[in-house]
Amino acid sequence: MMTQNVSDLWFEESSGSGMSSSHSLLDQSDPTAVPEASPVSLWGVLLCVSGTLIVSENTIVVAAILATPSLRAPVFLLLASLALADLLAGVALILHFLFLFCLEPNDWSELMTSGLLATSLTASLLSLMGVALDRYLSLSHALTYGSRHSRRCTAGLLVLVWLGSFLIGSGPMLGWHCLDDLTSCSVARPLTRTYLSLLCGGFLLVVMVTLQLYTGICRVARRHAHAIATQRHFLPDDQSYASKHGSRGKGISRLLLVLGVFVSCWMPFALYGLLGDASGSPLYTYATLVPAAGNSMLNPLLYSLRNRDIRKVLLHACCPHRHYAHRPVDV
Repeated sequence: MMTQNVSDLWFEESSGSGMSSSHSLLDQSDPTAVPEASPVSLWGVLLCVSGTLIVSENTIVVAAILATPSLRAPVFLLLASLALADLLAGVALILHFLFLFCLEPNDWSELMTSGLLATSLTASLLSLMGVALDRYLSLSHALTYGSRHSRRCTAGLLVLVWLGSFLIGSGPMLGWHCLDDLTSCSVARPLTRTYLSLLCGGFLLVVMVTLQLYTGICRVARRHAHAIATQRHFLPDDQSYASKHGSRGKGISRLLLVLGVFVSCWMPFALYGLLGDASGSPLYTYATLVPAAGNSMLNPLLYSLRNRDIRKVLLHACCPHRHYAHRPVDV
């Protein structure tokens, strides 16, 4: 019984991952009481540490891309957008920690952190879909993609992505919250069930589009490899053909890894946000939001730091007097 009470208190102090906060912040028994900062818990420390790591990783990526004039291709613009979105997610986690455990929590801070996190996660998802679209276009239009016109189109796309993300994230600040009506709360307070359902439904739509893009990437890559093999009269038992076939298989496996991480990080919270309600235990919200927040920590490793050009810039910044040889790495 003591273990159960301690567990309930632990999750009561720190339910959610930036979007949701403790229901004890709203004390209806004494409306004149001044809210006090919660005592720091283990989850609060982990929250701050993870937010700091996310900010550090993605700041390095954004700085490397913006400081290097040669990194202006569409793919690098999209990677910078992805890193910036994840950086804002880390900032939201840190702010949530400060407001919940260091300062006096209030409705304004709760709405601000939830809105910032919704903005950053929306921009991150749309940027991930943009990266998949870039990969598809770079294969299907290899001769023309990457021109100045393509860079302008990518910049316009990113403007739309961020405008839409800020519009969606401003919902809680503009009154789309449940602070005045607790019966309309979702599993992630102070977001309403309608608002969170739209976010989760949008995620599922992004997943479907991304799946279609990666399927198209596999088809185009297979068609190109078959055309090269036919043109050069490669035989199935030829060593060069086998090597290329193996490389293509590795490329597809990398795509599956990236997509698998993306879906496994976001699907639990998306499904729980659609099917759950505020009566559920904060434990479930915590368990589904942690992988979603962890995706912002994995994105720099899966996308940016695996790119040989970005890695070359970072290594040169660390050791400017050394020269590095790199093998091609899939973006």
